[in-house]
Amino acid sequence: MKKLKKKIVVVDETKMNSAALEKLNIYAEEVEVFHDYPDSEEEIINRIKDAEAVLVSWRTEITSQIIDQAPNLKYIGMACSLFDDESANVAVKHAQEKGIKVTGIFDYGDPGVIEFVISSLIDLLHGFGTHQWKKMPVELSGKKIGIIGLGTTGKLLSEALLALGVQVYYFSKTRKKVWEEKGVNYLELSELLETCEIISIHLPKNVTLLNQEEFEKFGSGKILVNTSLGLPFEEKAFHSWIQQNGNYALFDGDAKNSLSEEIQQHKNVLIQEKSAGWSKETQNRLSEKVLENLNNYLS
Repeated sequence: MKKLKKKIVVVDETKMNSAALEKLNIYAEEVEVFHDYPDSEEEIINRIKDAEAVLVSWRTEITSQIIDQAPNLKYIGMACSLFDDESANVAVKHAQEKGIKVTGIFDYGDPGVIEFVISSLIDLLHGFGTHQWKKMPVELSGKKIGIIGLGTTGKLLSEALLALGVQVYYFSKTRKKVWEEKGVNYLELSELLETCEIISIHLPKNVTLLNQEEFEKFGSGKILVNTSLGLPFEEKAFHSWIQQNGNYALFDGDAKNSLSEEIQQHKNVLIQEKSAGWSKETQNRLSEKVLENLNNYLS
């Protein structure tokens, strides 16, 4: 394994554990670690202008203009998921055109998200918290729950819901025949919204699928769960929907960041301030995967 001649910069708070940050010294002559989030493009450039490799969380944008100001840059390690160029916080195509390797990580926070979705739904259905969905408590068993986005998180959620006796449906840009054989039923988006009582959204950052027409099909007396980053729906349409009788929406701390203050204050928008996908186990998986990507690049 070669060692970088110039430095590695951890450009913001990636949430890597201390052992992983210490291990970075194996890979470069110099390592600089920041534990905050830069508040301007100029600050990001100042941090990475001499770097050969940078590690970055999903919160900091590494634009084409920033990349052009880092002449020694050869590697960008995203301490977050990299689904596609459009949803990434790094200008992936521009980096690749300049010969810069970009990597992301996957499957590190999913179990916590599943626990959040199920526990939050149980609280709301039974009235264990400050809100109760129906006049009488109801169980998850037998409910029709639709999952939008059947990636790793959607699959894990499907598995957990099936074990609880839920009727599980899904919509995804590609059919998942193996999961359909397990009992997860495919529906087109409009039919999914009309059929299901509860929808859980698991999409890449800033992929918008639900607009006014979709919310009208979803109707009243329903529950929407969102743990996706960014807004997977048009906010004005969501605002109209949440005001209908019996509608509730559940958000974790990451998903709520893109919501306006007005919507966050709505009585039926229930927000958990903590990130659903964050735990000690998540941190360890994230740290291991970021180091693994860097090690593979250098090897």
